[in-house]
Amino acid sequence: MMHARHIEIAVGAFVAAGMAALFLLAMQVSNLSVVGGDEGYQVSARFDNISGLKVRAPVTVAGVRVGRVTAVEFDPNTYQALVTMRIHPRYNQLPLDTSASIFTSGLIGEQYVSLEPGGDMEYLTEGSELILTQSALVLEQLIGQFLFSMGSGDKE
Repeated sequence: MMHARHIEIAVGAFVAAGMAALFLLAMQVSNLSVVGGDEGYQVSARFDNISGLKVRAPVTVAGVRVGRVTAVEFDPNTYQALVTMRIHPRYNQLPLDTSASIFTSGLIGEQYVSLEPGGDMEYLTEGSELILTQSALVLEQLIGQFLFSMGSGDKE
């Protein structure tokens, strides 16, 4: 009787550990974090097309995650998307002339912002705006341009 109770407790502990592991995996995959993310400094950038960039998307420099996208809004004055990013405080030496581009991880992966440091001697601070930006490449537009150029070529 006592032996069966120990087995039931062990199985229950194993199931609880499995559920906790699945929860942590789900949080990691969905780009959610359990602990807050208010540390760091906030910068913004304007793009003509963000093509599905979402809040909590990674912000990277040389492939290393240095922050996250915190807001995506439409600016009715410039007709552009205003992307706000929070950069981790340990990456506080990004030059003021850093450029931002929107890329896709893999062929159909998620969108992310890639920062390319410039050569300015001053650094980004809270509230800085990145001026040099490159919008996302939209696959449909590229295919349309290719088909249009193929259709308007010389027919000999």
